[in-house]
Amino acid sequence: MKTFVIEREIPGASKLTADELKGISSKSCDVVARLGEPYKWVQSYVAGDKIYCVHEAESADVIYRHAREGGFPADRVTEVAAIIGPQTVAG
Repeated sequence: MKTFVIEREIPGASKLTADELKGISSKSCDVVARLGEPYKWVQSYVAGDKIYCVHEAESADVIYRHAREGGFPADRVTEVAAIIGPQTVAG
């Protein structure tokens, strides 16, 4: 599967309550279970008026399908070309 970063514009995202975030998470997991194809939600980051999600799927089309079926915005979907971090320096 390929890895994608999804940018979701959600005004006030950083002010969502724990219960609201739990509801969004539950809905996302329900949609993933119904997709009927390989899909993995890895992690999401709530920052300002956006939620940045890391998902794995076969294509961006599947990412957009997840968003449509869940009622989530998917303002930008970008395939990850490489992953780097402090460990990259060591080779």
